[in-house]
Amino acid sequence: MKWHTPGEFCPLMLVVNGPEKYKLVASLWEAAQMLTACWPLDDGEEYLAAIMVCRDAIHGDVPAEDAREALIRAAKEAGIPVITVVH
Repeated sequence: MKWHTPGEFCPLMLVVNGPEKYKLVASLWEAAQMLTACWPLDDGEEYLAAIMVCRDAIHGDVPAEDAREALIRAAKEAGIPVITVVH
């Protein structure tokens, strides 16, 4: 399980409220941390789907790209702007 490393997860930037306005999400671990510790809503349909897809990606059951796409949908649901990071 390589969920601490960027690997297949294409980085993205979330624009959130608070002292750290821009949050870089560059790995499955960072996506999971963002969803579980920093998310402004905890009851949206896309949010709950993102949690499950991220867990599945961490376990290697689905590609990391699926977790990234789920995170983007959850961000849209929560009104969090997403900036694609070019690397």
